[in-house]
Amino acid sequence: MIISELEIPHGKPGNFLLVLKLSFKYDKVMIYKTNLNCFQLIGTLQTIFLVSALLLLMHAVPSYADIYKYEDADGVIHLTNVPSNPKAKYVMIMKEKRVLFSKVINIRQYDKIISQAAGKFNLDVALIKAVIKAESNFNHQAVSRAGAKGLMQLMPQTASTLKVDDVFHPGDNIEGGARYLRYLLNLYRGNLTLALAAYNAGEGAVAKYNYGVPPYRETQNYIRRVLAFYESYGKS
Repeated sequence: MIISELEIPHGKPGNFLLVLKLSFKYDKVMIYKTNLNCFQLIGTLQTIFLVSALLLLMHAVPSYADIYKYEDADGVIHLTNVPSNPKAKYVMIMKEKRVLFSKVINIRQYDKIISQAAGKFNLDVALIKAVIKAESNFNHQAVSRAGAKGLMQLMPQTASTLKVDDVFHPGDNIEGGARYLRYLLNLYRGNLTLALAAYNAGEGAVAKYNYGVPPYRETQNYIRRVLAFYESYGKS
């Protein structure tokens, strides 16, 4: 007998908790007497059912997270995009489909939000736009492999510190990113190069190298790109 349960709490599109539970009831004594391979068969059937259910679900509900599986002490299989149980041994069974940038980019669609954030935190509009261009290419749903999200690619811990409620909301993300930029500029006494280095590699990396630009190729390329975009947007 197979019992299945699928729960999807209501929320904003793309931000949901998926829990899929399956329970297989069988006579363990009989299985041991028959053939141990039955366990492998049951495991295969479970996997087929779970993956099929997920594939069907993906067409109906937007998904923006990796999917993990674990089996509890009662033999119930749990599927979730939020591996929150510290005692569970999660196994990733589906990798998130990364966001692809659109070929057509409207760099002015967030101008009003950017202008408000620039005024609030005393930043140049061109600087905020340059960071957005380098970080996400103006894609508000962008997610990096490291876990940074949104237009200004805020890491979860940074977003939490900045009290950003929804990292995929353009207004929330831009305000959080602008607040962080202002903090870094104040921290490094107006040194934009160091502020950008810390934005990309972290404050710890800047401190590690005697408050200079870390010798990371990615960080050095990032600074050059942002400064080039900054100059370009400043002229427009």
